[in-house]
Amino acid sequence: MKRSMRVAAYAVCVEEEKVLLARWVGRTGKKWTLPGGGIDHGEDPLDAAVREVAEETGYQVEIEALLGIDTVRRTFLRTGLRKALSRDGVATDWHGLRVVYSGRITGGELRFEENGSTDMAAWVDLSEVGTLDRTDLVDAALRLSRLRPPTGRAG
Repeated sequence: MKRSMRVAAYAVCVEEEKVLLARWVGRTGKKWTLPGGGIDHGEDPLDAAVREVAEETGYQVEIEALLGIDTVRRTFLRTGLRKALSRDGVATDWHGLRVVYSGRITGGELRFEENGSTDMAAWVDLSEVGTLDRTDLVDAALRLSRLRPPTGRAG
């Protein structure tokens, strides 16, 4: 089995009981997620979160705190994440390491990313997040934001 790892950084931005989300466009559909994404080689995770928020939402963000690191592991066969698939169809043991920050919007205007991994961004009422088709990262990050565990691990 092939192994693959992806390290990414995200920002939880909450204002007036609303959270900033971006709609991720995957192979099998669209799901709401946090603004953020893969860390470029040599890039600091904090800088990656700031860059990704700007790319996906149009906003400038100030990172206020490291909330924690969420980890996820999945096995893919012939479907799933593009980068987790081997060209020869071999199953992939995929490990995602997600660095989660709290952020505060400091400028910019809401806009949608063009030709990227997301197609929309929006402020969503916290009370309505549970009704959305969303990635598991949204729930994990909001839990980190609410609990602020000293170890950086919410469960």
